[in-house]
Amino acid sequence: MSAALVVENLGVRYGGVTALRDVSLSVDEGQILTVLGANGAGKTSMLRGISGLVSSTGTVTHHGRTLGRLDAAARARAGLGHVLEGRHVFPDLTVRENLHLGSLLSPKPAEGVERALALLPELEEMAGRKAGRLSGGQQQMLAIARAISGSPSVLLLDEPTNGLAPMLVQRTIDVIGAIQELGVAVLLVEQRVEVAQALGSEVLVLQRGEVVGTAHGTDDDLEDRIHTAYLA
Repeated sequence: MSAALVVENLGVRYGGVTALRDVSLSVDEGQILTVLGANGAGKTSMLRGISGLVSSTGTVTHHGRTLGRLDAAARARAGLGHVLEGRHVFPDLTVRENLHLGSLLSPKPAEGVERALALLPELEEMAGRKAGRLSGGQQQMLAIARAISGSPSVLLLDEPTNGLAPMLVQRTIDVIGAIQELGVAVLLVEQRVEVAQALGSEVLVLQRGEVVGTAHGTDDDLEDRIHTAYLA
């Protein structure tokens, strides 16, 4: 495997407030890296800095290409998919129209939509329904499918299980595992320790904008270490 995404010394500031400081990480093709941390740890700022949604310092490299000053749209076209926290589907468009818009980032849009529906076949039966009429869990599945329809090589996921019922949490975990099997590099931000455990992923622990530890989802003491970081 080779590194699909390399981040070096990433920093994000909002005015005089430092949200992220010197964060470095690497995600290989077909690998899942889970970043765990409490609210306010800087997880969302990290993803937004990588995808170009906010200004940042440091270096982001995608398959050996330094993205430099590329804006968010250019980074998406380069193969960085980003599923924002809170779904952000187009509510007045149908499920299929949402997928079609996402697929415009793919070299072969029709194949992108097919790939997304193969990953989440439950969306097929609601393809003609407006996204705003879906449940919260269905909208989360659509947001992931829309990103996949663009054929990204790297997928950034911002707390995809937040607010979901246990059954949908498990479904989301299964979908992320299936995305990994497609060879996509997944950078997953979560608060739920059990998600990293279920995926057996590599783990970074983020606290107050800095990486304070590394672990693996199968480590016996992972929950204790994460809870300690949350309470610090």
